[in-house]
Amino acid sequence: MKTVLTGSNKKRRWRDALYPVATVVAVVAVWELIVRAADVPAYLVPAPSAIALAFVSDFGLIASHARATMFEAAVGLSLSVAIAFGVAMLMDNFPAVRKALYPLLIMSQTAPVIAVAPILIIWFGFGALPKVVIVVLMCFFPICVSLTDGFAETDKDFLDYFHLIKATRLQVYRHLKIPHALPYFFAGLKIAVTYTVMAAVIAEWLGGNEGIGVYMLRAKQSFALDRMFAAIALVVAVSLILIALVDLAARRVVYWKAGAGEGGVGE
Repeated sequence: MKTVLTGSNKKRRWRDALYPVATVVAVVAVWELIVRAADVPAYLVPAPSAIALAFVSDFGLIASHARATMFEAAVGLSLSVAIAFGVAMLMDNFPAVRKALYPLLIMSQTAPVIAVAPILIIWFGFGALPKVVIVVLMCFFPICVSLTDGFAETDKDFLDYFHLIKATRLQVYRHLKIPHALPYFFAGLKIAVTYTVMAAVIAEWLGGNEGIGVYMLRAKQSFALDRMFAAIALVVAVSLILIALVDLAARRVVYWKAGAGEGGVGE
């Protein structure tokens, strides 16, 4: 079966997307007018036009730092997904492990990352490793919890049928549990990607030689707020792109859910 979106559904999605875009454009326009009309100093609040000029003029340096941040974010997110699948399957198979680990996972989220990051930098140095670990700490939890819930919610009748035909544990996961948990997985992944770049930047603030966080610190020390805002805009843009990519992947992979949610028909 394949999801087919009608023309009206596509138009509705485009129309819905215009609302936040129009809001952002309006906010930027008002911001520009207020800064110019009130003659606000650039070292306090730069105008959006000044931020855009700073981004263009400093693009080479920003891109160089962004490569380091994106590497840390990509490796950290990939490790988060791999570890989350392993831990979720472990907790799903062994109730005792779930009872032991699940409270610890929740407790791990109560520790502020900004307090943990300096310890990791002391242990692992100023390279990419502590940044990757921090990304994993922030992104692993929503993916793991979502997958665990998805595995637990698998239809019991289907499970009984697989046991009846003597399916192996691997076959149960491959053909039943993982497909059923995919919507849960993408829901957790969507939350995780919103943390990915932010986690890498926070880690770079606390110690490092390159990355968007380092670039922002240097801009702050120079009172170059236009460059700081340019870096913030880049982080926001990258995060939005990652969310959009997860949404696209979810619609492609979990097509039966996309069809149900958007009025698509199967063929």
